[in-house]
Amino acid sequence: MVISLDESPNPAYICPADIACTNLDRAAQILQLDPGAVEVLRTPHRVLTVSIPVRMDDGQIHVFAGHRVQHCNILGPYKGGMRYHPSVTLREVSSLAMLMTWKCALLGIPYGGAKGGIAVDPQALSAGELERLTRRFTSELVRDIGPQIDIPAPDVGTGAREMAWMMDTYSMSVGHASPGVVTGKPLSVGGSKGRDAATGRGVVIASREALLTGKKSLRGATIAIQGFGKVGKAAALIFEQEGARVIAVSDASGGRYDPEGLDIERLADYVRDGSRLINSSQGQFISNAELLTLECDVLVPAALENQITEANAAQVRARIVAEGANAPVTIEADRILEERGVTVLPDILANAGGVVVSYLEWVQGLSYLFWDEEKVNLELEKLMVAAYTRVLQQAVKFRLPLRPAAYTLAVGRVVEAFNQRGLYP
Repeated sequence: MVISLDESPNPAYICPADIACTNLDRAAQILQLDPGAVEVLRTPHRVLTVSIPVRMDDGQIHVFAGHRVQHCNILGPYKGGMRYHPSVTLREVSSLAMLMTWKCALLGIPYGGAKGGIAVDPQALSAGELERLTRRFTSELVRDIGPQIDIPAPDVGTGAREMAWMMDTYSMSVGHASPGVVTGKPLSVGGSKGRDAATGRGVVIASREALLTGKKSLRGATIAIQGFGKVGKAAALIFEQEGARVIAVSDASGGRYDPEGLDIERLADYVRDGSRLINSSQGQFISNAELLTLECDVLVPAALENQITEANAAQVRARIVAEGANAPVTIEADRILEERGVTVLPDILANAGGVVVSYLEWVQGLSYLFWDEEKVNLELEKLMVAAYTRVLQQAVKFRLPLRPAAYTLAVGRVVEAFNQRGLYP
């Protein structure tokens, strides 16, 4: 069975590629960049598509299609996640690779952008099938990844287990242990403390700084989070630890709402064995659509793309939207929120905590010197706060919302490096 990635399964889906290119063009116009340089940045440097035959548990062979898009390596090795999800398309992966370029540039990390993925439902496969799928995919990419070439990481549908399989497969292929080939690994094979919660922690830091800009403390602030996976759950726990009141969280089944605040630690324990929030007894049931329109200080869309659209942007009542997911707000929705005075913390800033700690893990792996969690979190805090400060200063200087301010900084840094390096040959 060959799975095609040519078309999105949802005809109403707005591909992040449209969002990524629109934001690039807007930044280029503000910065008055050379059209040739913009054309270079619009086009991925390398697109890899491989066939992945896998023997399933019933003995049948299924053939999956795997992609790795390497967008830009002007600032350093390619960096980006590996996504296992039924909605994966080549076009989506290409746009997310571009987003990674801007994210790394904005945070001042010496990486370029990449992204990979397989259109597969990982929950429909056994652990053995997933391992065979991951190892075969990695073996097809051995010549195109590496600690100084392209460093994959977890994404939707993947985690530390898959990264360990990737590292082991690559290491067996090159003949020596190579902990720097991937990040997001288990601690036992060179992972970093603090990595699991890093993206969620970054969302909290960015939200805190935005609240402080508006003269409001995180303590006592009301928070609604769509998505209770790796990012949303970690963010919810840290928000609660910092004294914020998390009034709503949701997963694919729906969510729970309590205006007085949910017990996030208890909810995290409840879903640990695979239970769904719809069956929890806490608070009252709320749909994902309703959660997005709750009155709150901070709304965190931390699920998938295209959650706040032209259809519901006018109903968003949050003061701040912190993009925990990649491209959860469409172009038209962004315009509506901007006109209504809603502060949007763009994905290339708000959810950059994961790539920051991935970078710190990579540095630790190359040096074989590992840090405690306090040091990792301190470095994450410094980089996130510095990036937010630069974006805010850019926004004030050019009278821009935070998204175009962030993009002008990120795109400008890459173009500056492109001009200084020159065009080979």
